[in-house]
Amino acid sequence: VQLQASGGGLAQPGGSLTLSCAASGVRFDFNAAGWHRQAPGKQRELVAAINSAGSTQYQDSVKGRFTISRDDAKNTLYLQMSGLKPEDTAVYLCNLAADFRRVERGEGYWGRGTQVTVSS
Repeated sequence: VQLQASGGGLAQPGGSLTLSCAASGVRFDFNAAGWHRQAPGKQRELVAAINSAGSTQYQDSVKGRFTISRDDAKNTLYLQMSGLKPEDTAVYLCNLAADFRRVERGEGYWGRGTQVTVSS
């Protein structure tokens, strides 16, 4: 199983970025998926998750700014981020697991992260 995250980079406050996570070697459409992030010196936190039916959940700090989506035909998970803030700076990691609970606990498969830096 491989999860390849991409799309990170440098953005100005208020700017936008879209992250992608391409999965292979797994039945992507059977799984829930999530984006976690880890900032230096902080614990990893779940930012957003989506299950196989398309239901979503978000951390309060990103509601209304971030949108998680999936394209099962392309085995790809997305995170559209807008209204970026300096506190969104972190390494963003994608995670695939059987259901929301397992995504919340960080079980299942992980990809390497992609760095998002929000700075003027």
